[in-house]
Amino acid sequence: MAEVISTNPSTGETRSLGFAESSDDEVLAATRRAANAFDDFANRPLSLASRTASGHGRRAGGDAANLVELAHAETALPTARLEGELRRSAFQLRFFADVVTDGSFVRRDHRPRSDSPMGPLPDLRRVRGAIGVVAVFGSSTSPFAFSVPGGDTASALAAGCPVVIKAHPAHPATSVATFAALERGAQRVEHRRAP
Repeated sequence: MAEVISTNPSTGETRSLGFAESSDDEVLAATRRAANAFDDFANRPLSLASRTASGHGRRAGGDAANLVELAHAETALPTARLEGELRRSAFQLRFFADVVTDGSFVRRDHRPRSDSPMGPLPDLRRVRGAIGVVAVFGSSTSPFAFSVPGGDTASALAAGCPVVIKAHPAHPATSVATFAALERGAQRVEHRRAP
């Protein structure tokens, strides 16, 4: 497999990140691990899901200076834009944590039976819940908002869906660092959860 290289578009300087692209077998194995974790993840208490999403948001915000510096070196995007994009992503993680805490997204919508010119209407119910593993493909132009910590990831995690992320090759070091920040946030929540 090809070695993962981080390139600074302003200078052309490259550096190896010390690992190779995932093979097809590795992607399949990661997807299977996510699928195996689905039942546990989807059935966790809403309070734990909320704390995890909130922890992701706090951790991403807490590592902002390092993450923005990495993203700037890999994308040459203006620092102010990257700072705003990272704030947005951290906000989305905290926002979805609030939605999970509220819990209204799991309500059951019930339409009572009533008569119509065609006879009784069916009893329709809608239940919202996790659907399975979600794949997120990172965007080249948005290393935060549409990448590892972006809205797609935030909404999937908030809904109780495990996520497999395909980081964009334009900003691999940023993606690795962002994932590590999110992982630290989740581990902190899990550590507090342990008896």
